[in-house]
Amino acid sequence: MDDERLREERSTGDDPQLWLEDITGDDALEWVRRHNEPTLDELGGERFETMRAEALAILDTDTRIPYVRRRGDFLYNYWRDGDHPRGLWRRTTLEQYRTDDPEWDVLVDLDALAAADGENWVWAGAEVIEPDYTLALVELSRGGSDATVVREFDMATREFVAGGFAVDEAKTSISWEDHDTVLVGTDFGPGSLTDSGYPRVVKRWRRGQQLSEAQTVFEGVASDVSVGVGFDPTPGYERLIASRSVDFFNREYFEIRGEDLLRIVVPTDAGISIHRQWLLIRPRTPWTVGPTTYPAGSLLATDYDAFLSGAADLTVVFEPDAHTSLDTYTWTRERLVLGTLVDVATHVEVVTPGTWQREAVAGLPANATTVIVDADELGDEIFLDSSGFDSPSRLLWGRVGDELVEVKSAPAFFDASDIEVSQHFVASADGTMIPYFVVGHRDSTGAGKTLLGGYGGFESSNTPGYAGVLGKLWLSRGGTYVLANIRGGGEYGPTWHTQAMREGRHLVHEDFAAVAADLVARGITTVDQLGAQGGSNGGLLMGIMLTKYPELFGALVCSVPLLDMKRYHLLLAGASWVAEYGNPDDPDDWAFIREYSPYQNISADRDYPALLMTTSTRDDRVHPGHARKMTAALEAAGHRVRYYENVEGGHAGAADNAQTAFRSALIYEFLHRMLGDEPST
Repeated sequence: MDDERLREERSTGDDPQLWLEDITGDDALEWVRRHNEPTLDELGGERFETMRAEALAILDTDTRIPYVRRRGDFLYNYWRDGDHPRGLWRRTTLEQYRTDDPEWDVLVDLDALAAADGENWVWAGAEVIEPDYTLALVELSRGGSDATVVREFDMATREFVAGGFAVDEAKTSISWEDHDTVLVGTDFGPGSLTDSGYPRVVKRWRRGQQLSEAQTVFEGVASDVSVGVGFDPTPGYERLIASRSVDFFNREYFEIRGEDLLRIVVPTDAGISIHRQWLLIRPRTPWTVGPTTYPAGSLLATDYDAFLSGAADLTVVFEPDAHTSLDTYTWTRERLVLGTLVDVATHVEVVTPGTWQREAVAGLPANATTVIVDADELGDEIFLDSSGFDSPSRLLWGRVGDELVEVKSAPAFFDASDIEVSQHFVASADGTMIPYFVVGHRDSTGAGKTLLGGYGGFESSNTPGYAGVLGKLWLSRGGTYVLANIRGGGEYGPTWHTQAMREGRHLVHEDFAAVAADLVARGITTVDQLGAQGGSNGGLLMGIMLTKYPELFGALVCSVPLLDMKRYHLLLAGASWVAEYGNPDDPDDWAFIREYSPYQNISADRDYPALLMTTSTRDDRVHPGHARKMTAALEAAGHRVRYYENVEGGHAGAADNAQTAFRSALIYEFLHRMLGDEPST
């Protein structure tokens, strides 16, 4: 069959692999079993088992940093280890936390709960009521899927509340309004969900009512991605804020005051933060107000009530430049904490509202990526984590304005004494300079096996950081790792992303291909020794590398991927990503999507690099049918694919540390073998 016919049949309703979209169908699951077995038989062995044990030891060790979030007098942590594979939700005091061996108060033992319920529960989080923190809405996922069940939990008795608030499995949003009232968006029945499968309606549900009796407080339309309502209980600033996500990047905001719905008139592509009397606005495209145009990626501040009245002045808190972008920000009670990127290097500053003056946070280590772990919005405490490719995490604590001190440090999981990190730039096809980091070995001579990672979508930034499993299973066995900061991400602000959306999507692929070619040109690796790995949107990138740039790679790992871009918007949460990729039902959009959609661009005539495809049966965000169908179509065209589908794990691909370790060992064993190593320890 010629390539054009292959392309055409997958662009129409004649797709011969359509049956593999039946997620739990008997025939489809039998196909999965037939594909899992030879992959495990081939890649298993002594080195695989050694790496699996090494990965699990890293993931389970008690010497990891237990990252925390403050709620009132306590610091909360969710912890998994070898004795508690499903995990413990627990808390401690700051005084105890700063000791070497804190005493933890366990609230929920998920292993015990799963055994009692006969369910494969995965922790999905807890919404705790403020300001007394006496009740929680605990979310539990079966097998790691996005859909959860919700149960009310009493923090004092450490028991689920009999007859309390409870919601059956669905993609639910839920939060407290007061001790006897929650705001809930869920599957209320026909018409209550958007086309993307998320809540379209939010209701006020009072204690003692049936869910069916709850009153609607806000709703959107079916074509929206989702809607949400949250209550801010800050004394003197109590507000009920609603939002309607028109698409993935555009949202309308409202304040609900009694029967009135007040629009917060900002650009729909702007993000906002409301804290006490302040409103922060971050536009994703240039915004003109009166005679002033504020650039994309700036951060603006104003008085909230004055802004709603139409009489507010805007103050520039942050303005980007060619090298600097705003990465994140968060509030303490009286200060604003900013995280910025300067050519993908992080900087953290504290801002004083009113004057909006910025000052660098003292005591941060140089040449490390520092992220904001937690900030107490009711106090002045912050936790920051600093790490690098070759330096384990250090957790820093302090009060804003004071120098921070180290309260926890992670151990080294691999020998980094010969590791060196360098940053390079390469011109993409349109001349744009693309940065990438190389994590290599000082004593290396000549080209060696190299793993290239990238994502390139949804304004998600990839920054340097310590990865113990990658270091132990790849770097310590002689591999080089490369992180590409390609367009589609947010490393240089919103425009780094927006230029690569929809018809600009080719820039993502061209950037990644340019980095791959530059690695060979610099002598860091060869084509046969170069592998690449990506998941989700990064899995789409791997599919494009396979079908459009196969000559650049020796091996590819494609995980929980989007691949059939003709049908992605019809599968699970796919409709929510139309703003990113375009609408394949629109002929104009399909014209540019068709050019790169991996499933429609399989060739029977081209040589492809070795491919490992992984996914999860329980992934209810990116449909496992993408990976299944692509594998079947590649095989039909005469290509070999190693395939592994985990029955659990959701979009993460693994539901616990043991599954994560297994998947990691499988991937690195594949890469070691395909890029030149014989199977050995």
